[in-house]
Amino acid sequence: MTESGQLLRIDALHPEPDRIARAARVLLDGGLVAFPTETVYGLGANALDAEMVRRIYVAKGRPTWNPVIAHVASINAARELVTVWSDDAERLALAFWPGPLTLVLPKRDCIPDVATAGLSAVGVRMPNHPIALALLRVTGFPVAAPSANRFTEISPTTAQHVVTSLGDRVDLVLDGGACEVGIESTVLDLSGDAPTVLRPGMISRAQLAAVLGCPVGDQSAITVAAHGLTHAQRSPGTTDRHYAPRAQVWLFDASEVHDVTAALAQRMHTGAPTRVTALLLAVTLPAASNQSIVRMPREAADYAHHLYAALHDADAVGASLIIIERPPNTDAWSGVRNRLERAAH
Repeated sequence: MTESGQLLRIDALHPEPDRIARAARVLLDGGLVAFPTETVYGLGANALDAEMVRRIYVAKGRPTWNPVIAHVASINAARELVTVWSDDAERLALAFWPGPLTLVLPKRDCIPDVATAGLSAVGVRMPNHPIALALLRVTGFPVAAPSANRFTEISPTTAQHVVTSLGDRVDLVLDGGACEVGIESTVLDLSGDAPTVLRPGMISRAQLAAVLGCPVGDQSAITVAAHGLTHAQRSPGTTDRHYAPRAQVWLFDASEVHDVTAALAQRMHTGAPTRVTALLLAVTLPAASNQSIVRMPREAADYAHHLYAALHDADAVGASLIIIERPPNTDAWSGVRNRLERAAH
């Protein structure tokens, strides 16, 4: 393993204790540490310290109405952060933790208001990654860790994505390789009258309902505009434009491929400089010198794993337009479709 400046390589399966200790010291001293989880890289700070949480907001350019999630190393640690740990929370934690599920529950006073955008509930989750869990155990406190990137931009699934987005705004980046899941956790609100998904992820509503034995609501539709917004949101990742590359994004159904082809031809006819990256599942586009084709996986989990990397790659080669074939409109794909719709908004 090698290290360079703020970037510290670490074994993803068997994290070196001295490297975990170094990262823990940065957090204990009030610094920001980016580290891998199974979903995306998080930008971590002590979730119990209001000033340290504010550093996250400043580094990301994140508005104060957007809450952060508290990451914990155990179910017992999660219980200590909330006033009500319901039977539903227990069943879900036993079924899906460690894993990509965030539970929103009434918070204790130890969680500062800045972490919850002033709301009375906090999102908590236990990540399923050896580096994240080791770091949480050594620090001994919950770590607030939204995605380690500028607000509304593409989330990072590699350490280099973090460095490219945040630069020296982060004190230390633990490089544990690529994230396995690839999109953010499902956020489930248990603080109200009925369990409700606020942000879909790779744990579907059907899976949640099967554990709970009751229907699970959905409030994840794109309804929140970032511009001029001042009221707090119950979940991160709910602004209309989010997870977005620098390039313009077009989404299209397979049945619309001829319309897309015509629109591309018209765009080129106007003389506007256009470098196109196409993320495709089944359709075929006419070959063009200014066009890069990326064949995306047909399974939802594999697609999610590759999605953000493909968007980062398109930005890296200077694409001005990314065209994306919409995946199936099914429960298993809801997290991926949510990210694409927000990226294209």
